[in-house]
Amino acid sequence: MGQAGKSILIVDDDKSILYVFTLILQKKGYNVETAETCREAMKKAENQLFDLALIDAILPDVNGLELVSRLETMQPQMVKIIITGLPSEENAATALNNGASAFLTKPINPEILLNIIKEKLGNGKKELQKS
Repeated sequence: MGQAGKSILIVDDDKSILYVFTLILQKKGYNVETAETCREAMKKAENQLFDLALIDAILPDVNGLELVSRLETMQPQMVKIIITGLPSEENAATALNNGASAFLTKPINPEILLNIIKEKLGNGKKELQKS
């Protein structure tokens, strides 16, 4: 069971990913907001506190790692997880150094995603996760 009432921001320019992740997370009781760009995500983060953000590494307007840095400044308590289809050790290290709590590679198994979200919302420990 998810942690009811926890809010999650999903940032990805792929509408199908937004749709699927939203369905999975809402079914577990999470409040979900979505954004397709860094600009949209920043606007939502200005108006609402989020417990966790799932952020695509490649966004149309800004690199996902840059968004992690911006969100870290705005909402340092937020757990930030980078999701990418193009994993690299360098990007994983940069993401973790900039405030990300985990670095996941697509395609993501929904059960693994839910377990990581549950774990990360339970504690803010930073570690590299591989799916």
